[in-house]
Amino acid sequence: MERWRQRVAGLAGWRRWLLSFALGAAAAGALPPLNAIPVLLVSFPGLLWLCETSPRRRDAFVIGWWFGFGHFVIGLYWLANAFLVDADRFAWMIPIAVVGLPAVLAVFPALAVAAQKAIGYRGAGAGFSFAVVWTASEWVRGHVLTGFPWNLTGYSWSFSVEVLQITAVFGIYGLSLITIALACLPATFGDTAARRSSVQLHLAGIVVIVALWSYGHVRLAAAPSLAESDVTIRIVQANIAQADKWKAEHRDSNFHRYLQMSGAEGFPDLIVWPETAAPYFISREARRRQEIAGILADGSFLVTGAPRISPALEKDVRVWNSVVAIDRKGDVAAIYDKVHLVPFGEYLPLRPLLRLLGVDKLVYGPIDYSAGNGPAALRLGTVPPFGPLICYEAIFSGAVIERSARPSWLLNVSNDGWYGISAGPHQHFAMARVRSVEEGLPLVRAANTGISGVVDSFGRVVARIGLDEAGIVDALLPHRIEPETLFGRFGDLATLWLAILMVVVGRISGAITRRMSGN
Repeated sequence: MERWRQRVAGLAGWRRWLLSFALGAAAAGALPPLNAIPVLLVSFPGLLWLCETSPRRRDAFVIGWWFGFGHFVIGLYWLANAFLVDADRFAWMIPIAVVGLPAVLAVFPALAVAAQKAIGYRGAGAGFSFAVVWTASEWVRGHVLTGFPWNLTGYSWSFSVEVLQITAVFGIYGLSLITIALACLPATFGDTAARRSSVQLHLAGIVVIVALWSYGHVRLAAAPSLAESDVTIRIVQANIAQADKWKAEHRDSNFHRYLQMSGAEGFPDLIVWPETAAPYFISREARRRQEIAGILADGSFLVTGAPRISPALEKDVRVWNSVVAIDRKGDVAAIYDKVHLVPFGEYLPLRPLLRLLGVDKLVYGPIDYSAGNGPAALRLGTVPPFGPLICYEAIFSGAVIERSARPSWLLNVSNDGWYGISAGPHQHFAMARVRSVEEGLPLVRAANTGISGVVDSFGRVVARIGLDEAGIVDALLPHRIEPETLFGRFGDLATLWLAILMVVVGRISGAITRRMSGN
């Protein structure tokens, strides 16, 4: 290992940048759907060595930027598919998505690596300090300018429902913190002064992994297998191609396809359609609402994603991306408007300037969507109250429910049809699933082309419709966990205390390493 560290130290110029890019790209393989988590044991130690052997902080910043650039180029490649849905208008914007966005997001890892260089820890202490600054950069990325917390490192564990249980305590940022600290352990083999304590650290790392899995295993073993209620929910996944979704000649046939699939045998309490499954301003479409009412049983409801427009009497026209609930009479029983809007998808930042450059938003319609007020809890008859989440609102840890009125479950309607058969829908489903574990709430998810399903309060998938499949699934709604989880009660506070502990351990380990090296 020391020889490899020396080779890294001997690299200069573009060779260091290329290695950092490759390490970042490799780290993306740990994320869903591959979950090749062992690559982190190479990527992050290599990044640490590049950081430690950088002569100045600005050199470390550049190294971190190249790592982040490689990481996001590979991790977000699937965004290009959205610009091919209407290729004649938007294909020219693909470089902005697959190069420009990763270039901007790479600033956050760059700041983390520069901060690590400023801290100056080496050997045993470096991994702990780096875990803290990296997780801090992920937290900032998830919050600044409305946030984009996609592909946090902790999601690498989405293949293990046992390990995911720790997010009920520390949340996904806490799992990222632990993961980075563990991934950095092999870096100690490259430092002569830290070699004496390296074996002990690796043994401690193995103990931590076993403890994480054991905690989850015990938690799941002590829980009911499904904890089902007597409420039946029907999820409808029509698998309509995004290119046909908004075409005028297809709207009626698409709508009636949903109606036909929803009217299958059985009497569910709630029928759920995906995001914008109703391709009309449904609150103004009394005839369409009556068609929906015709498939409902007494006391049941249908919830669909649909665009919503301001009342006709209002002077300023506004539109929202909404969840609309229809009752047996064909009336609108409840509405929720999306809060976290997608830049360039649902609204155009700096609209006057970018329109001059020919840039437009992807989602159908001539004006930007407006943001709603949320989170919220909706109540429909005897159906337990639920927290609606539209599309990528489900990726915002700690911001998915109304804290003053904790719901009984989460409803995520989405449309990942933009991204085709790619890693994107798998990543989205994995992130939504972690919200169930964090909050101790079951999740019902309906996506136009998948992945749809029901997840219980422990993150276990109890019903599923796969990607690029058409179908329905009826499932009993699982119960929520009582009392609420520690994360649900305190949010990221437990993660902050864990980070402080790692800072202390890092300082002690760094001091020991410096004493052993004689510095």
